[in-house]
Amino acid sequence: MKINPMNSHQDGSVAQPDSLVNADRPKSLRVDAQRNRARILDAAHAVFAAEGLSVRIEEIARHAGVGIGTVYRNFPTKELLFEAVIHRYQQKLVEEAESLLDFDDPGEAFFQYISRVIEEGAANKALTAAVSGTEIDMKAVATGISDQLLDVLSKLLECAQQSGSVRADIGAEQVKALIVGTLLAMEQSAGQADRSVVIVSVICDGLRARPD
Repeated sequence: MKINPMNSHQDGSVAQPDSLVNADRPKSLRVDAQRNRARILDAAHAVFAAEGLSVRIEEIARHAGVGIGTVYRNFPTKELLFEAVIHRYQQKLVEEAESLLDFDDPGEAFFQYISRVIEEGAANKALTAAVSGTEIDMKAVATGISDQLLDVLSKLLECAQQSGSVRADIGAEQVKALIVGTLLAMEQSAGQADRSVVIVSVICDGLRARPD
């Protein structure tokens, strides 16, 4: 093999082409980009939940510790950022519901899940605004993952009904409507979020199976 003198060092070693020296750089950049995206989503979730959808992108960038340009490179509009936040949140709900399918007490698993979804939603200004459709079209935000969420909710419900813990005359769509309606009522009634535990208790009591 011929060695190009321009690529050899004085000590006789061969210099590596730039393409080899920098081979790991794209991978490093991808890791940094993924890390920045995760930080933006974490910050956006927290800020949207606390302040609602009117929060400025600059505020999200500050909480994420990145420049505003980095936010816009990942999410050109606030709507796209919120869609990503909701999508990731719903994916988390799907995973949590799936983990409860193997719970020893199906009824307890179902009621625990319903309680968590309502209580978290009541404390999340952005989520309740999205559900009510007052600021962002939820239909555009909730595509795709919502079917998975409804499917796993249906499985939780069926297991709870088979165990005799939940009344048999209700379906997953009705449970979902009940959750959405509760969040809408809380969003419209100032101070109701603080009473979410009581409200959840009433809802769960209504869903429980009753002796014939």
